[in-house]
Amino acid sequence: MEPKQIREGYLVKKGSVFNTWKAMWVVLLEDGIEFYKKKSDNSPKGMIPLKGSTLTSSCQDFAKRMFVFKITTTKQQDHFFQASFLEERDAWVKDIKRAIKCIEGGQKFARKSTRRSIRLPETIDLGALYLSMRDTERGIKELNLEKDKKVFNHCFTGSCVIDWLVSNKSIRNRQEGLMIASSLLNEGYLQPAGDLSKNAADGIAENPFLDNPDAFYYFPDSGFFCEENSSDDDVILKEEFRGVIIKQGCLLKQGHRRKNWKVRKFVLREDPAYLHYYDPAGGEDPLGAVHLRGCVVTSVESNPDGRKSDEENLFEIITADEVHYFLQAATPKERTEWIKAIQVASRTGK
Repeated sequence: MEPKQIREGYLVKKGSVFNTWKAMWVVLLEDGIEFYKKKSDNSPKGMIPLKGSTLTSSCQDFAKRMFVFKITTTKQQDHFFQASFLEERDAWVKDIKRAIKCIEGGQKFARKSTRRSIRLPETIDLGALYLSMRDTERGIKELNLEKDKKVFNHCFTGSCVIDWLVSNKSIRNRQEGLMIASSLLNEGYLQPAGDLSKNAADGIAENPFLDNPDAFYYFPDSGFFCEENSSDDDVILKEEFRGVIIKQGCLLKQGHRRKNWKVRKFVLREDPAYLHYYDPAGGEDPLGAVHLRGCVVTSVESNPDGRKSDEENLFEIITADEVHYFLQAATPKERTEWIKAIQVASRTGK
């Protein structure tokens, strides 16, 4: 009997021989993880057995890489994977941990209900707490804060975090709040912004998190960026990144020149409406941007050359300047979700 497939999707994997990071199509089975060079490949490039393996998340081995988790096999081989965003990493980690636990207990994999109790359990659930903090009405308010001739956009102070935990009755006192906030920081739910908070996170201060109005923090993938005194061109460029992120993930994109397909990480922002795409294996700067205001996006059943396509789940974006972008999702559902999100952004964004 074939092992049950639990989850699949694009992740960036670190090579076992060379220290290169490449996007792979990853499939989680009940007894192991298979990874493929391309989604369409019939044979996996490798397989990681889960029996006796341990999982580490968040993995702090790579300072410049966020959302990394590590699987260590019984032979003490480390396998590193990087997700595109926090929720994606947590979903993979949750399913992998459950698969390992089921193997140990001789049970079949089955997902538990995702319904959460309104009251936090005695052992704090950091994932649930993070979602509460991100709530648009009752969560922590993101602000534009100025310090040392710099403007930190979409961030908040360390004192605001502790104040919120106290008012939300998540903690009994501020000292306990420091412990929980430090855990949120270590797990990647919070990120330091500015020298003061970064130095504390690097171990220079007694506590990695600071209950301080001058220590700034931000949520990962919140649209945070820092501005200094800059030229008009810099201001125009940064305008693209002011929008709130409404969707992100990996898609296949066809190149305009060579017409080859490559995996790219896409980040969709609204107001202003932009779709930025990045090399999923690394790099903070986008490879390109699609201005979505006034664009048309539709599903397509043929290749750009007009022939019937063997590839599934294709869709096309035509910008107001009549530039065509062809993208491929992993599933029909994912294609529909992207099309709807882009259509909403194109109508509401600048």
